[in-house]
Amino acid sequence: MYRYIFGVKIAEGASVHWRTVFFAPEGVEIGSNSIVGNDCFLDGRRGIKIGSNVNIGGHVQIYTLEHDPNAPDFGTKGGEVVVGDRAYIATRSTILPGVRVGEGAVVAAGAVVTRDVEPFVMVGGVPARPIGGRQSDLAYELGYHMPFQ
Repeated sequence: MYRYIFGVKIAEGASVHWRTVFFAPEGVEIGSNSIVGNDCFLDGRRGIKIGSNVNIGGHVQIYTLEHDPNAPDFGTKGGEVVVGDRAYIATRSTILPGVRVGEGAVVAAGAVVTRDVEPFVMVGGVPARPIGGRQSDLAYELGYHMPFQ
């Protein structure tokens, strides 16, 4: 349904769990073998590109557009969000407009990401800050598939 009715670009082997909400679904691209958990919100207005073998936990929110509180007309500002291959975005985290999450990076549960995350770095907190690293020789392929998918 997400592919054929709403126009989300979902590669082979990717899985989108139930109750995911899309704003401008045609602006969302999900790479092969990636998983989007239940109850996520993906704002495709300025574009979201999710790489391959990315694990996005439940209740994650990714925004590409927001109000500018300093604009005289309370206008909007934003930009594309890119999530690199084999990144892990843990449950209830939020990624704000224009952010790039590097290959193999980890966003801890509940983090609010306001700036780019370097490859193979773990970030956590509000706002998210580096809290550790991740090995760079990742070779796994995710393969979750819901029944009848």
